[in-house]
Amino acid sequence: MAVPATELPLVVHLVYRLDFGGLETVLAECVNGMPAERYRHAIVCLTDYTEFSKKITQPGVRIHALHKPPGAAPGTHVKLWKLLRAMRPTILHTYNLAAIEYAATAAMAGVPIRIHAEHGRDLSDPQGKNRKHNLLRRLLIPFIDCFVPVSRDLKQWLTDAIGVPEAKNCLINNGVDTARFQPRSKQPVPAAEAGAPLPAPFIVGTVGRIQDIKNHRGLVQAFIRLREQLPAQCDRLRLQIIGDGPLMTALKAQVATAGLTEQVWLPGSRTDIACLMQEFSVFVLPSFAEGTPVTLLEAMATGLPVVASAVGGIPDAVVDGRTAILIEATDIEAITAALVRYCTEAGLTEAHGAAGRQHVEKQYSIAAMLSHYTALYDRLCQAKFQHQPTLLPQKR
Repeated sequence: MAVPATELPLVVHLVYRLDFGGLETVLAECVNGMPAERYRHAIVCLTDYTEFSKKITQPGVRIHALHKPPGAAPGTHVKLWKLLRAMRPTILHTYNLAAIEYAATAAMAGVPIRIHAEHGRDLSDPQGKNRKHNLLRRLLIPFIDCFVPVSRDLKQWLTDAIGVPEAKNCLINNGVDTARFQPRSKQPVPAAEAGAPLPAPFIVGTVGRIQDIKNHRGLVQAFIRLREQLPAQCDRLRLQIIGDGPLMTALKAQVATAGLTEQVWLPGSRTDIACLMQEFSVFVLPSFAEGTPVTLLEAMATGLPVVASAVGGIPDAVVDGRTAILIEATDIEAITAALVRYCTEAGLTEAHGAAGRQHVEKQYSIAAMLSHYTALYDRLCQAKFQHQPTLLPQKR
């Protein structure tokens, strides 16, 4: 017998800001894709939300903004406490450092289950060694029923640096929609009027928030070196950086100073990422720190070879030498060399792209991710409410 929707357990997802990004994409996929007969969802933003909120397509999902000012802002705890008391959720699911402290607020508001997800670290603390932040995480362990890292690297860090018990440390890999992100169909090669085929453009592409941790500056430097090393191919070389963020003005200035305004496309945030990726020749992510980047998985699902830094969960998500070439974020020459190989070795580019697609289909499907999150919610509900079965969603 089906449970009325209003009686299903409510999951409140707490994020700093609902904006374009990998973490937010995972959140949206979970809200939209989790069985509607099992859980209800709501989203609370500590600050605000953007056009990205339109990606939430599950009916009945309310989005709240607390408009938190910079700094500690104790009044935000009060706002959240009142909101949670009114909403009466079964689960509070927080994301990353900015939201973790509110697990204690949720406990005081009577939220039975608190989950915290770690999707990656900031450039200010790429190795997770900040003593103040780690102390905060340790102090909150008793208030959190389960930590969810999205890479083996993050899970090991939670164990070693934070002291999260194994029973509370649950790795769930990010997943990608392989039906929406898929390789472009082969198109006929265009020909010039004289009958000779036109050189196909070689597009170096990336997708992500324009901020220091993503190292877009280094990517532009590598693109400049690529053009210097392959002067005969300059007419076909292009760079596309999709996304927006606090360093966009500086990035535009760097491109303009290099005289590459016509060769580098900076369109800002876009909603047609799947289509844009199909135009890329290679995907590059020279980040200083990462969890398991959703955009990288999307690129592999699109059949793109990858050049990426060997940080966080990236070495687990790719297979160096088979689906990708791993580099150091600060090694511009290594990034350039990888781009030169993909630009000049068409067979390697095609082989790595095809292998990446197969790897994502086997290891990082969205169906597997949704299944793991649903199972986690089920397990915690059953443990918490083992003497109150009426609070659990009923399976058909």
